[in-house]
Amino acid sequence: MKIQNVSQKLISSHLISGEMKPGNEIGLKIDQVLLQDATGTLIMLELEAFNLNKIKPEIAVQYVDHNLLQTDYKNMDDHIFLQSAAARFGYWFSRSGNGISHVVHMERFGMPGKTLLGSDSHTPAGGGIGMLAIGTGGLDVALASAGEPYFVKMPKVMGIKLTGNLPDWVSAKDIVLEMLRRYDVTGGRGYILEYYGPGLKYLSAWDRHVIANMGTELGATTSVFPSDENILEFLRKEEREDQWIKLEADEGASYDHYEEINLSELEPLIALPSSPGKVVPVKEVSGLKVGQVIIGSSANPGLRDFWIASQIVKGKGIPSHLSFDVNPSSRQVLENLMGMHALGPLIASGARLHQSGCMGCIGMGQAPATNTISVRTMPRNFPGRSGTLDDKVYLCSPETAAATALTGKITDPRELESLMNITYPKWEEPAQNKINKHMLIAPDGEPTELIKGPNIKALPEFEELSDELEIPILLKMKDNISTDGILKAGSDVLPLRSNIPAISKYTYYAIDQSFYDRAIQNQKNYKGFCIIAGENYAQGSSREHAALSPKYLGQKFAIAKSYARIGWQNLINFGIVPFEFKNAADWDKLEQGDILQIKDLRSAIKNSDSVIATLVGKDIGIPLTFNISERQAEIILKGGVINYVKQK
Repeated sequence: MKIQNVSQKLISSHLISGEMKPGNEIGLKIDQVLLQDATGTLIMLELEAFNLNKIKPEIAVQYVDHNLLQTDYKNMDDHIFLQSAAARFGYWFSRSGNGISHVVHMERFGMPGKTLLGSDSHTPAGGGIGMLAIGTGGLDVALASAGEPYFVKMPKVMGIKLTGNLPDWVSAKDIVLEMLRRYDVTGGRGYILEYYGPGLKYLSAWDRHVIANMGTELGATTSVFPSDENILEFLRKEEREDQWIKLEADEGASYDHYEEINLSELEPLIALPSSPGKVVPVKEVSGLKVGQVIIGSSANPGLRDFWIASQIVKGKGIPSHLSFDVNPSSRQVLENLMGMHALGPLIASGARLHQSGCMGCIGMGQAPATNTISVRTMPRNFPGRSGTLDDKVYLCSPETAAATALTGKITDPRELESLMNITYPKWEEPAQNKINKHMLIAPDGEPTELIKGPNIKALPEFEELSDELEIPILLKMKDNISTDGILKAGSDVLPLRSNIPAISKYTYYAIDQSFYDRAIQNQKNYKGFCIIAGENYAQGSSREHAALSPKYLGQKFAIAKSYARIGWQNLINFGIVPFEFKNAADWDKLEQGDILQIKDLRSAIKNSDSVIATLVGKDIGIPLTFNISERQAEIILKGGVINYVKQK
């Protein structure tokens, strides 16, 4: 019998095509599918374009957790459309206010040993209970919903050994922040992060969810934990213990790269603005005045995370200059907090209770004031993501957030013992959870018509790739451009997710507010444009709008030093060629406004030939590379996945 680690077991048991050799394209059978509303509207329109009758996975769920503010008709129209589409195609439907997709999915549907594909980049949170859970663009999820394999490059596996036990005032968020401190936002690219070792016995299923969730911020394909007795206990409390299987690495299993964290040596950590990878000890920035503290997100969703904050602030009040916001991660968590009398101390302290959902994490309300610090237990702090363009968002654990809320300034929670005579609250798991299923609607198999409000527009159609292009560089960017920079989030933009002409006006808005007008003007003179970027282009969210909106405006290709995995795949899915500089130094030779010419492009893509982009008027040739499979080449040539599927 072949000796395998957990990641290899999960992949080999779902492998449909390809060889499990790092870098090779493999096709995986998908057992479960997860959609959220900010990406789901587009997926449902794609399924309609595929003429699909019924979806194929064992379990598929459409969640409403992002676009929750109903400032006009648009979001509510989308919710009604999604509910009708869920019934039409055979999805479960989680109503608005039921909770964050990753949290509710773990409560109700997550199963060890299964594959989960989600149209949200934090879908890897499911790896906390022994799933192979991967976030990707909506078109990939639509195809998986139709029963097609999911194609991805076979990752390497990094084995992270955990030893020791966490000291007081340190929790699971500090573990993943430590990984980010060591590896930054690109160190996990091309890897599955698999955790093992004696320290695991001290980490609950929800602790593991925290770590797996933010593995996304390292650029990892996913994160994986074994399914052990702690996962069995979690499923027992969710009244699903019959779905447990034991899943652990074989004795002697090996990894492509090794890392080790002694939990006993960790201290409270915090990510500085404006990247999850800028991690330092909290004590290094303590004393900075804070205007807002938010607890609750997919990155700290467990009952313990809210309970610990409630016990820290119990009997005390927050400073008058500070907004203390609480976002329950699910309706079930909220109900259990009430039953434990843990909600009262939060409210009594001055906390503002919001509905269960993503909220400020995606810029859906809770934007901080100008030139103020916001401290959050969330997974991301990319520039402007909060809804405030010059935001100063810090990421930390619930302990650090609660301590900061009490003092009004960034505070190492260990200082509370001397500052306020607060001892570390000792969490004990409740014997049984209260289970809440009331806002989940099961598919009943009855045919339903799609209900489309006036903001829901048909998908645009695109032509096949041209053989010769002569187009301008409409934007030049540096390293680590996120999808929040390419297509901004926030309450003004998210309601437009089902209306591509309208949402395209915000393309690259966070980087260059003149971009849309320049793109429209460009259409009068050229048949398209390209963009230039540095390392790790399109990191962050899985939103395929960050590829679709530029495509709608005329983007034909991108040239970057490197790409984030999901962003790279989304470009291909919409027929945008993801070129890379053969020589990274050539980035310096190109300027915004330069005209690039590429000839014989179709044959080069088809035959994987070298490509030279000629700088018109300057007699400079820029050699370009691209690393795509035959299947991806065909998709690009046909102008994207939708054309590919229709013709197939």
